[in-house]
Amino acid sequence: MKEDVSKVKKAFADMLDYPRDVMLDLPKVTMIGNVELIIDNHKGIIEYKSDLIRLNSKCGVIKLVGDDLVIKEIQPEEMYVTGNIKSIEFFQ
Repeated sequence: MKEDVSKVKKAFADMLDYPRDVMLDLPKVTMIGNVELIIDNHKGIIEYKSDLIRLNSKCGVIKLVGDDLVIKEIQPEEMYVTGNIKSIEFFQ
């Protein structure tokens, strides 16, 4: 049933040209080069080290790998990260 609701929300978002990240509560990742990253709709920090940040999201775990990673700003659903970002991975 949860999957059916998600399909209906996706179809509704497509039909109205509404952003999926808002309608489906999915994470939105905005990256500037490899030095800045903004993540909207995260669900909390799982692990935080200078070379690894793991975040929870509705679609699974988001893993950031790099050097000198720093969370510059964090709000309930938005996070701003700086450093030398080497990779971003998504795990379900």
